[in-house]
Amino acid sequence: MAVERVAVVGGGLAGFAAALALKASGAHVELFERSRILGGRATSFEIDGVEVDNGQHVFLACCTEFINFAQAVGMAGQLHLQARFDATILSRSGKAGRLRTSALPAPLHLIGSFASYSHLGLAGKLRIARALAAALLRKADPSETFEAWLARNGQGSQERAAFWDPFFIPALNAPFDRVGASDAMFVLKTAFLRDAGAARFGFSRVPLAHLTQAAAKQLDAVHISAGILSITPNNAGVTLRKAEGDTDFDAVVLAVAPRQAERILGDPQGYGVTNLDKYDPYPIIDVHLWHDGGSIRRDFVAALESPLQWIFEKEPGYLCCSFSAADEYLRQPTAELESLAWREVQTFLPSLKDATLVRSAVTRNPEATWLPRVGAKRTQQRTNHPAIAIAGSWTETGWPDTMESAVRSGNLAAQVVLDHPAYRVGSPDGYIRARTVCPSAGAG
Repeated sequence: MAVERVAVVGGGLAGFAAALALKASGAHVELFERSRILGGRATSFEIDGVEVDNGQHVFLACCTEFINFAQAVGMAGQLHLQARFDATILSRSGKAGRLRTSALPAPLHLIGSFASYSHLGLAGKLRIARALAAALLRKADPSETFEAWLARNGQGSQERAAFWDPFFIPALNAPFDRVGASDAMFVLKTAFLRDAGAARFGFSRVPLAHLTQAAAKQLDAVHISAGILSITPNNAGVTLRKAEGDTDFDAVVLAVAPRQAERILGDPQGYGVTNLDKYDPYPIIDVHLWHDGGSIRRDFVAALESPLQWIFEKEPGYLCCSFSAADEYLRQPTAELESLAWREVQTFLPSLKDATLVRSAVTRNPEATWLPRVGAKRTQQRTNHPAIAIAGSWTETGWPDTMESAVRSGNLAAQVVLDHPAYRVGSPDGYIRARTVCPSAGAG
């Protein structure tokens, strides 16, 4: 099968994953990104001469396709991955709890550290154990919220504060009454219950934009500050409409957010693209703190019952504090957020009590994740037009909106283009295109 010229709209991980897969098939691939920087929601930029990520993005060992993507662009050596899952959880009172895996197979690998976990009493541990057993034995109801699931399984304020909140608020990035129990169960089973090594934390040692910058070098062309107004199918493929003129391609992968995809398509239903109006965005805020207190001697710690769920040490003297599901803080003035984060850090990390904050910065991402409303189905990569596919971490990949889902979606969208029966080997020019009647997309 041969596809000659393919456009990818969107320069995030989903777009680059699709582009690399298409390039590997032998296609000429050009990528269009409306921003002046690459990386989408996993990017980096300079603040006062220092390159910072637009958020502290973490992956787990079970994120195999993201790891493979880093390998494909020559950046695997810049990823750090724990040898085994090991997390320190701190309370305001100064008590430290620790969860880490043992040599036992899943789901027994956490029993030892969980038994001695200092933030829960025996009754709370037993209630969580029963909930974990229920998760393993019973399939989640697609119409049930995670909030309702927790209540139905006897998880009170103690269990939520000490276990569910620190791990699942960052993983799901939304209030539990807005998250489907099925998404939460996927995270629970995939990361904690099926494989003893799956939950190992990983992060990039270099700014995240370096991954997509490395990927860009493998493509035929990458256009930045190049917004696409609409796409129009034609007998030979599609026409991309840009402010500076039109360009024809054999096929296109739209790797953009739901609202942008709706605008570019104009009539999503006409292409068989459903539920774009069923997604809501959820924000993440990160506060970057530079101080003179030296290293905290840990890569990261969790902070119980704090607006900043996790504190990451990027390097000695530089912390990144992550506020997930951050609607409450999104419009708070920058100076107030910086002051709040520094107070919280000094509370949870007494070694910095006498340290001085040298400088600080705030990064806000109002659309950090896109979550379908409870009960709504995620959008598929396949459309009813042979030359158009959809990608994005929010699409149906089996994963919630994460970097892993982004890469998986790009790979799936590329396969949709490459596998479609409209492209068949054997014609004089290498392939035969089926003619499909489909409405034109408006400018929106």
